[in-house]
Amino acid sequence: MYTTHIQGHHAAGHLVRAAVAAPSVHNTQPWTFVHREDGLDLYADAGRRLPLTDPDGREQLISCGAALLNVRLAMRHLGSAPVVRLFPDPRDPAHLAHVGWGPYARPGTADDLAYRALWQRRTHRGPFRQLPLPTPLFGELRAQAGAEGAELYRVESRPAREHLAELVRTAEAMRRDDPGQLAELARWTHAARDGHQDGVPLDACAGPPDGTGLVGRAFLRPARGLPAAPAVWPSGTGLVLLLTTRHDTPEDRLRAGQALQRVLLHATVRWTAAAFHTQPLEVPGLRERIRTSIARGEFPQMILRLGHAARGAATPRRPPVAVLSEE
Repeated sequence: MYTTHIQGHHAAGHLVRAAVAAPSVHNTQPWTFVHREDGLDLYADAGRRLPLTDPDGREQLISCGAALLNVRLAMRHLGSAPVVRLFPDPRDPAHLAHVGWGPYARPGTADDLAYRALWQRRTHRGPFRQLPLPTPLFGELRAQAGAEGAELYRVESRPAREHLAELVRTAEAMRRDDPGQLAELARWTHAARDGHQDGVPLDACAGPPDGTGLVGRAFLRPARGLPAAPAVWPSGTGLVLLLTTRHDTPEDRLRAGQALQRVLLHATVRWTAAAFHTQPLEVPGLRERIRTSIARGEFPQMILRLGHAARGAATPRRPPVAVLSEE
């Protein structure tokens, strides 16, 4: 096993500091961690699940999967091969994973690049710059998703793009017409000066939510309804991607989160930003339509856009002491 001098509270804090840099829906950071002698346990925090946006906890599991990937990278950074067991306690579905200290493993170049990228990654909102992405990038990202057991599809045909855009619009219109949904969104939207350690700062939502082919969440727009759909596909939309899994078990959702984070970090290494559009995946009927009409029968777990954008300010994060406890 890896030398025990590194397996203390300071090492656990290092792992958790990396974990909380992961993206999560509305930046809820819906996880907690327990430091154990042989590693770190990841738990879902039921109090941070969004009951209206994410009623079945699917997005919470994806968020926690992204944090799990960061733990693995941080452990590799310390020179240990992570040993991961998903859902190690059948009696406790909130116990999502145990990450144990494995044997010494020198981190490779790709590990180092991904580890650096996890501190630099930012979620983008709004249009991208009108600059082309590198031609090999999609193939690289697809390989990153495949390494975690997920598939990445490019939504590029005009009928598929327009169909997906309409489903996103339908879901977002439902959200904007629902006072409960608006209140839940407002709860997690804050002014940066308020000193919150979670949620989405208002200045991170300055871009127009309806300025791309896929409408965004209306963090700054409490008004109901949507403007008319654009007659021409907006050039700032970027590359539209769909992340899927073959099945839809809790394990698949955790793997989807790890795959998503690998995709995001590799994109960051290649100076590419990502924006998320999960609204139709939060409505069972619309998610099923995407599965059957666009995702080739696989289960859609994430809709995202990629493109070039200025790197924005980091969203707030809770410190390790707020999410880490001892065994």
